[in-house]
Amino acid sequence: MPATRVVVNVPGEDAYDVRIGAGILDSLGAHLRRVPALERTERALVVTDANVAPLYRDAAKASLAEGGFRASDIVVPAGEDAKSVAVAAEVWDAMAQLSLGRDCVVVALGGGVVGDLAGFVASAYMRGVPVVQVPTTLLSMVDSSVGGKTGVNLEAGKNLVGAFKQPAYVCADTATLATLDEREWACGCAEIAKASVIDSDEFFFWLVDAADALAARDEAVVSEAIARSVVFKADVVAADKAESKGVRECLNYGHTLGHAVEALAGYGTFSHGAAVAEGMRFAARLGAALVDTPLDLVEAQDALLDALGLPALSWSAEPEAMLAAMKRDKKARRGQVRFVLPRDVGDWQLVDVDDDTLLSHVDAWARSKG
Repeated sequence: MPATRVVVNVPGEDAYDVRIGAGILDSLGAHLRRVPALERTERALVVTDANVAPLYRDAAKASLAEGGFRASDIVVPAGEDAKSVAVAAEVWDAMAQLSLGRDCVVVALGGGVVGDLAGFVASAYMRGVPVVQVPTTLLSMVDSSVGGKTGVNLEAGKNLVGAFKQPAYVCADTATLATLDEREWACGCAEIAKASVIDSDEFFFWLVDAADALAARDEAVVSEAIARSVVFKADVVAADKAESKGVRECLNYGHTLGHAVEALAGYGTFSHGAAVAEGMRFAARLGAALVDTPLDLVEAQDALLDALGLPALSWSAEPEAMLAAMKRDKKARRGQVRFVLPRDVGDWQLVDVDDDTLLSHVDAWARSKG
């Protein structure tokens, strides 16, 4: 199959390409040479993790060398713990020791953790150097590699320190998805499902029909799902690149409760996608109570998530602890927790929920877990 090209146009930023296809990592260096901001760049730093490095680091560096880049690499620990200020500082120190200047490029090779970490590193090193995203997970291909959100975690919560840093280029080589386990595959499917609910009837009902094929990793369906998700996110980011107009907040659907689940269960206990899927189930039911979300949508979303390998979690926590975790989230406003609630497919609303109302719904959620 030929590669798909999606152009992301963000006001005030250079437009950038997202290329999607099997085997395109081999042409990474050649394509970067066509990016105006990188035409004269000589040095590249590949940031990857201990899981991805043995699989794709050599291929990425060889491609960069063919494009005329002198590439170094740094390998960070695999997993959410690498997404920290301490690890970011280690990367900055390594860049300084390599004498990398403002004319270098950071290449993020890996999943969402590596992309967020490397993007944040690039945003701050010497007050900003270009970053290229080379996502190797379904989740990072459909979501975190596009749009410019970068950051690291604190003990108090996820992504509390970060910056907006649009990539210069995104290379989504679908051949790298062959090494994903079922947990990571379902993780990416959750973000595709999220995008479909927020985007349109056309995307949602296409995904309902294609869910079994996507879960089975049909190559054509996978490529189309990634492209549809990237187009959706690119449109949202173009309308609200810094999440200052309320438009981009739609991307947080499912994430308010999802982030609380991750924090209280312990990062890594559940995949990000499993937590987001649980948050989508909760938000749809909250929407039924507050914004008249049709019960048909609640049920159709449940069925879609089930088909994608994202069953409801059996885990729960004390409602007061869940409320406290959600109030620490960046999306909280004036002491109230903000939710993205679906009025219907493709029709959403931001709702600030008072503590008593939210506690009653979280209590019902916790009791439903037995």
